[in-house]
Formats: sequence, C-alpha cells, structure tokens
Amino acid sequence: MVWSAIILVPVLNSQMMSEMHINLENVLIAWRQIAPYLIIFLIHNYFIAPRYMLRRKYVKYLLCNISLIIVVFWIVQIYEEHITGSLLMKNQADPEQLDAYRKASFSNLEIYWNVVLGFFMTGANTGIKLIYQSMRDEQKMEVLKRQNLQAEMDYLKYQINPHFFMNTLNNIHALIDIDTESAKNAVIELSKMMRYVLYDSGYERISLNRDIQFLKNYIELMRIRYTDAVDIRVEYPHNLPESVSIPPLLLIVFVENAFKHGVSYNSPSFIQLHIEYADNTVCSVIENSKHPTTSPRHDTGIGLENVRKRLALIYGEENYSLQISENQNTYTVKLVIPTLHA
Repeated sequence: MVWSAIILVPVLNSQMMSEMHINLENVLIAWRQIAPYLIIFLIHNYFIAPRYMLRRKYVKYLLCNISLIIVVFWIVQIYEEHITGSLLMKNQADPEQLDAYRKASFSNLEIYWNVVLGFFMTGANTGIKLIYQSMRDEQKMEVLKRQNLQAEMDYLKYQINPHFFMNTLNNIHALIDIDTESAKNAVIELSKMMRYVLYDSGYERISLNRDIQFLKNYIELMRIRYTDAVDIRVEYPHNLPESVSIPPLLLIVFVENAFKHGVSYNSPSFIQLHIEYADNTVCSVIENSKHPTTSPRHDTGIGLENVRKRLALIYGEENYSLQISENQNTYTVKLVIPTLHA
C-alpha cells in the first residue's frame, strides 16, 4: 500500500500543479529515482528478511542487507557515469543536455546518502514484518492454547464417565439378586443417564435444567437400591430459563461421592442436595452423613480430582469457589460457579 502511494505521487502531483495534461517525462523521471529503492525493497522483503531476519540469522541478515544496498547504488552510479561519459563524447559536453540528464538521473543524492536511506527503508520494512510475525505467532499460540485446553477438558471429562458408570453398574449388579423388578427400573434410569452422557455431555455447556434432571435420574437409581434406609432430600430451582448453563458432569461427582462415602448399612444416613441460582451464579451444597468407618475423602479418586482440574481450566483459579468441610457427623461440599454464556 505504501509503495502504491509512492508510485502514484508523481501522477497526482502533476494534477495538483493544474497541468492540462500529465507530464509523462516528469513522471518517468520520478519513477527512475524511485526504482533503486523499489528494487532493494522487493529483494529485501521477499528474500533477505524471510530467509535471515525472521529465522534469527542476524549477522547474515546484516551483511546481506548492507551488501544489497551498496551493490544496487554502486551499479546505479556506474550506469550514470557511463551515460554521462557517453553524452560528453557525443555532444561535446553540452551543459543544457547534461543538466537535463541529471534531472532524469536515478537519484540526485550522493551514494552514501542513498545507502543511509536504503538502510532506513529496509529497517522499517523489517520492523513491520516483525510486528506482523509477532501478531501471527500470538494468534497461533492462542489457537493452540484453546485446542490444548479443550483437549485436556475432554480428556478429564471422558475419564469421569467410565468411573461413574463402573459404580452405577456395580449398583445394578447388587440389585439383581435382591430385587429383579428394581433392577429393571434401574436399567431404565441408567439408559436415561447414558442418553445425557452420549448426546449432551459432549458440549462445552449444558442447560442447568438438564443437568439437574440427570442428577435426579441418578438419585432415583440410588433410591431403588437403598429404599428408605437413607434419608435423601433434593431441593432445586424450578422453571429455570434454558439459557442458564453450566459445564456438564460437574455436580454428579460430588453426589456420587456422597452416596459412596455417606451411606452406612449400620447407622442412620442422610444425603441432602441443595441447588440455588441467582445473579448468574449457581450454588450447590451437597451434605451427607459421616460415619467412623468412612475413609478420608479429600483425595477419593479420579472423579473428584478431575473436577478440580476441570474447574481450574474452565474458570481459572479465582472465578469459582469449592469448599469442602467436615465435622464429626457431616461432610459438606459447597460449589459456587458462574453460569456459562454462548
């Protein structure tokens, strides 16, 4: 764009001087003066800078650049001296014709000034190329960062699925010998959950309504197994807009751990799930009974650990809150996350 403007300047200048017709001779004179710089620019832009500067071969770049500028203007000077000598021999040093030629020469400057200007021009060209390369590199890094982030989240998410279904199938296996009809109902509930995992959990975000329905299906499956032996209470907001979305397969890990570690066949047990939504924030509290035989749960396997990693990847280190507390009788997990927007 800059060179197009430079080449058009002589033409526009003739129009601005209110000439009836464009003085082609003056335009050609200006173009001849521009020509050496254009040649240097083209060679530098397409060969020297990409091959040496952008590959960080700075010494070779500097030598090639200086050599190019000196050689081009040295050839120009030799050519001008040759033409001047020819005119002197032919016209016996006609002063007016020599002055006319000097006006039409490539440059009216001394060779060292041409070298300085040429070096300044290539330096500006190099700076622009480095800026654009930096912008391209930054864009590529952002793309790679997003791809790596998505790949890691997918890996963590799909690592949860086998872990979750392994426990669920174990529950159904236990039901088969106890109550065949309940086992059939459990398979139906499991099919609903599998539909969610197969078709919905592949997205980056899922409606909070669907995620709650998934939790309800899981809890109903657990009710079939434990009947009235466990006090299970679920509270959640109704009539939520479909636009309220969260990452899939986050809450299920905490609910699953509550059933895994909070239920005892020898002591009264309870599990309470409370979900709230307000001001684009989802707050979930899962509380369950704690028994003396319950193993420590701060590091209970791949499920909880993967949720921690996913939360950090999705929200960063400070944009969510995960609090895990316990006392003598209860174990509580409180997760506060912002909703996701398309």
